Amino acid sequence: MSMNDPISDMLARIKNAQAVNKRTVSMPSSTAKVAIVEVLKDEGYVRGYEVSTEGSKNTLTIELKYVDGRGVIDRLDRYSKPGRRRYFSKDDLPRVLNGLGVAIISTSKGVMTDSRARSEGHGGEVICLVA
Repeated sequence: MSMNDPISDMLARIKNAQAVNKRTVSMPSSTAKVAIVEVLKDEGYVRGYEVSTEGSKNTLTIELKYVDGRGVIDRLDRYSKPGRRRYFSKDDLPRVLNGLGVAIISTSKGVMTDSRARSEGHGGEVICLVA
């Protein structure tokens, strides 16, 4: 079965796994997914991740993070979708909860947070919002 939006699938798997308090969640791996999870790890939303190879298939396993039995991620929403790509200049990048959350941006210099993109002077496609 073909998948139209693998990033939305990844975000849905993370939300669903966290809703039932699973420790880890696995999915097919890609370079874009690993870049997004790296930002989530750097910002403290997940404990870690691992990419494993079985034959010709790569699998991404994410270790979720919990505090007092609640998932660290309260909100994980896809912003730009394949049907409607949403690009912003560095001055117009969205702020999530007045800076308490993170917008993950795909720029010409790689995938990064909204605050880092603003400070480095990059605009780009807003992939998702995390709080």
